[in-house]
Amino acid sequence: MKTVGIILLVYALFISFDVKGSDGDPRLYSERLINLRGVWKFTIGDNMDWADPNYDDSSWEEIYVPSAWEDEGFNGYDGYAWYRVAFEFTRDVDLSSIFIELGYVDDVDEVYINGHLVGFSGGFPPDFYTAYSAHRKYPIPEHALNLRGPNVIAVRVFDTVMGGGIVKGRVGIYQERVRALRSMSLAGVWKISEGKSKDWLEADYDDEDWQKIMVPGFWQALKKHWRADRSWAVYRTEFVLPADLRDEEELVLVLGKIDDFDRTYLNGQLIGFTKDGRPYGSSGSYQQHRIYVLLDEFLNRDGPNVLAVEVEDMGGNAGIWEGPVGIVSLNQYEEFID
Repeated sequence: MKTVGIILLVYALFISFDVKGSDGDPRLYSERLINLRGVWKFTIGDNMDWADPNYDDSSWEEIYVPSAWEDEGFNGYDGYAWYRVAFEFTRDVDLSSIFIELGYVDDVDEVYINGHLVGFSGGFPPDFYTAYSAHRKYPIPEHALNLRGPNVIAVRVFDTVMGGGIVKGRVGIYQERVRALRSMSLAGVWKISEGKSKDWLEADYDDEDWQKIMVPGFWQALKKHWRADRSWAVYRTEFVLPADLRDEEELVLVLGKIDDFDRTYLNGQLIGFTKDGRPYGSSGSYQQHRIYVLLDEFLNRDGPNVLAVEVEDMGGNAGIWEGPVGIVSLNQYEEFID
């Protein structure tokens, strides 16, 4: 009964927290640490070696960001292109609350920082789909950043027609102004595979060839041939607890909202599930926040952990579709609410 009580308590508190600061001017809730508006390196073509932070881009062209590349001397060009720029932090920052904002990119992008993929929107050929209207804001994992020394951003872009590239927005590296509770974000790049298998839920399963997906977000955009009716998929990600959470007595996993049902595993062990049993059209599970206690008997506090989330969809939109997604300390959570 204690575990159920904790889940219900955190659920109620989480709903209260989730609505705070959910609208209004985003500048009220974040601080720009690095202004990335200005001259970047640029070249047309496509080569994954260009994501390497040690790649020599000295022979590349220069381009102003943000702007359509057609307005910067590449009029009429459609296809692949890459951007690169370097930056350094000028003061100590809390790396656990950093994100990159690129505004709007036409049509498809992948963003690498120091060689680590931190975010993407849209789909590259042969499964092309545009994301020109999607706002690009990607959390940056701590392990991808260098606090003392250079950091290299590489952005891969594909455009079909009309304007292309990093076209507009508040381009920069940002930090959340206030971290309201002690937490670890799990939003960002996960792995996903259509279907289900018990093997996929095991911690040591090799998911190297799985498709990448941004969490939170619907899975339909990944492939046009994914079924629109009842179907299954499994999400996977790996994490290591930050130092400030390892000594907390009680930790909870927040998975946001999932359409429709889920069974969630930590290191191969079932830690929670949500399924109301109602038929299509009357189920409300897709609107429920998933909040599960991370039991010490399953959690590795000093090393890697694997999350696997089996999702069952009854039709329409599907997946881990709305955040926040992360791990929070129950003690800090209660202190913040009080």
